[in-house]
Amino acid sequence: MKFPERFSHLPEYAFPRLRALLDVHEPGDTPIAMTIGEPQHPFPDWVGSILAENLDGFSKYPPNDGAYDLLQAIGDWIKRRYDVTVDAGTQILALNGTREGLYNAAMALCPETKASKTPIILTPNPFYQVYAVAALSVGAEPVYVPATFDTGYLPDYASLSKDVLDRTALAYVCSPANPQGAVADADYWRDLINLAEKHDFKVLADECYSEIYRDTPPIGALQVADQMGADPDRVVIFHSLSKRSNLPGLRSGFAASGAGNIQRMKQLRNYSGAPLPLPLQKVATQVWIDEDHVDNNRALYKAKYDVADQIFTNIDGYRAPQAGFFLWLPVQDGEATTLKLWRDTGVRVLPGAYLSRDVGGQNPGANYIRVAMVAPIDDMQRGLIRLRDCIYK
Repeated sequence: MKFPERFSHLPEYAFPRLRALLDVHEPGDTPIAMTIGEPQHPFPDWVGSILAENLDGFSKYPPNDGAYDLLQAIGDWIKRRYDVTVDAGTQILALNGTREGLYNAAMALCPETKASKTPIILTPNPFYQVYAVAALSVGAEPVYVPATFDTGYLPDYASLSKDVLDRTALAYVCSPANPQGAVADADYWRDLINLAEKHDFKVLADECYSEIYRDTPPIGALQVADQMGADPDRVVIFHSLSKRSNLPGLRSGFAASGAGNIQRMKQLRNYSGAPLPLPLQKVATQVWIDEDHVDNNRALYKAKYDVADQIFTNIDGYRAPQAGFFLWLPVQDGEATTLKLWRDTGVRVLPGAYLSRDVGGQNPGANYIRVAMVAPIDDMQRGLIRLRDCIYK
């Protein structure tokens, strides 16, 4: 029996790999989980009543592209948030979680060749792992570009050779960045969009953490493209209710772009997609409309930023995240440190190397751990103090 080889060289996924590392050892104290980015703040208390009012929708096939009310609510949100007008019917696709969209955008938009060669898909390193699988699925060559302290924790795609850029079909960027919390400013987006125009590739902007920030709302890729007068098909943005509204189980997100990109993504969805059930679309519609719960959620994370800053104030190499809910902490060896923390303190974190790839014998995540600040603030504080006292003193 023959199996495909396209995924045969993938490393084990981060969380099974972490369980294999830690679960054969007893924790050194009461466990505190700080690994996965699963929000634990409360979601709006009216979600249940909206769901209950629309239960009969489970008896119907859901609209494949998203119900009109949901698409309009998303379009209105884009206008409020970024001052960009998009057509709800042609420029937005409702997603069953943004991972679906980030994957299927490559399936729908990556050509079979670029510059008469195998196309390249650019990926920041470290990165959200779906980017790599998307590239392999379409037969593209993934090129992992370091996002390190020297590059402001964002990939410097302009540093790549002309040959690589001419073969590039798609470029993923995550801002605010997972795991580092860095934010692309207007100059970064402008330079990247100009580079994409010059070498004719599309920018896939993963902006799922855009509503969790300290003070200044992160500028968006579509916002900058609109200000530049760029072709709207040059950029695809992806957003989610998972982080913004603490609803990862709702599996509701969206992609927005020019009509050309969205039409191709919709066509693929017609054959292979899994649209969000109609009652969940009804819930998502109201969640995109409401901003009060988002403001409350952001205030909770701002308090957590303050706690983290106080705990690590004198730690050499600590850099407070601009946005998102992860700490990217420097250590001697991420995997060894993760094991030590678990065995000595019961604090469970993720080695940075599990989110990265080796390139030229170097792994940009090897000397980091990722710490999720999603637990209740008292638990988070205890975990960070244990962590600090274990590895930094």
